Amino acid sequence: MRSINNIYDNLKGDKTIWFLITLLGLCSLLAVYSAIGHKANIERSGNTEYYLIKHGLLLIVGISAMYFAYRFNYMIYSKLAPLLLIIAIPLLAYTVLFGPEINEARRWFEIPLIDQKFQPSDLARLALVMFIARSIAKKQDVIKDFKSAFVPLIIPIVGVCSLIAPADLSTAALLFVTCLLMMIIGRVSMKYVLLLGLIGIAALSFIIVLGTVFPDFIRLETWISRLDGFWNNTNPGFQIEQSKIAIASGEIFGVGPGNSMQRNFLPYAYADFIYAIICEEYGLTGAFLVIGFYLGLFYRCTKMVTRCPKTFGSILAVGLCLNVVIQAFANMAVSVELVPVTGLTLPIISMGGTSILFTCISLGIILSVSKYVEEYSAYELMEEEQAITEEKVDKNIIGRNRLKYENYY
Repeated sequence: MRSINNIYDNLKGDKTIWFLITLLGLCSLLAVYSAIGHKANIERSGNTEYYLIKHGLLLIVGISAMYFAYRFNYMIYSKLAPLLLIIAIPLLAYTVLFGPEINEARRWFEIPLIDQKFQPSDLARLALVMFIARSIAKKQDVIKDFKSAFVPLIIPIVGVCSLIAPADLSTAALLFVTCLLMMIIGRVSMKYVLLLGLIGIAALSFIIVLGTVFPDFIRLETWISRLDGFWNNTNPGFQIEQSKIAIASGEIFGVGPGNSMQRNFLPYAYADFIYAIICEEYGLTGAFLVIGFYLGLFYRCTKMVTRCPKTFGSILAVGLCLNVVIQAFANMAVSVELVPVTGLTLPIISMGGTSILFTCISLGIILSVSKYVEEYSAYELMEEEQAITEEKVDKNIIGRNRLKYENYY
């Protein structure tokens, strides 16, 4: 118990965010272990422990990456953003053109030697959010100017989203909306935000036209069938039907951990539709708890951002948080048929590789910002106490100390 208390005391940053991440990780282990049963029966002769251990190791790797990202001064991510974007764009282009087709999509490529798949869109999302936060922070003095502020923002946004869209339209749309919200928060003129929205619609229209010419590279038929299934209530699709049955079976308190029946029928119950299995096994109680975890994360990030004196830290934290939370609610909305099927996973909870890794890195960067906010608040409090206790305190010295501290970050 003492060692746990020591770890808790030594962790800097928002303790509530640390706690929420821990709860999401525990929820992930329980949900994946239960939902993986059907896949284990087909591929591993019922050996669910194999997938539990594999998923547990992925969580450990992700949490280690999160801690590593948290340890860095968050201003280093401003310098890394252009480099990561330069790496991500060729990887996206390579995947669209030459990546293996898995489940009718070119989203991954194989990493040699370790026999693992890598999804470049996860890296691109992180890189683009970091780059947009950096650009908005550096352009604050001319943020209302079209040429100086808006043009440098729209080129990477439209470019990256256009490369992601052919194989994964939902991820591209999620990233595009996140960038729009970041621009609004960053005080970019609303007329430019609306203009970017129109440019995004034009880019999507162009991709749809290309899809009629290059159907092997753009999943136009999949998009049409999913939209048709959503709007046509008489044909909602097998996945949605099974998801509804799972949710209805859960009622208020659920059928109990490990007692799901729909995991045997629902495709990708351990990934895209894991929320339906949570609803079945834990009922509305568990469903609202999961929603509460993500809302709590959003609330703590919003509260932290209002206290951060640096523009880059504020925009970076809120952008990464929005990217995670919007994806979570999009995934849950699919399970209850509020939106068409997207293929988005439930962040941290769903079984996955690069998704868990880059989500954890995003959370680590958020915690790095919160660590600075916490230290800055403590520094301000120390100054106030010093000013109260010492009647002849030299305000110029305090000002120089504050400036020195802020420049460090």
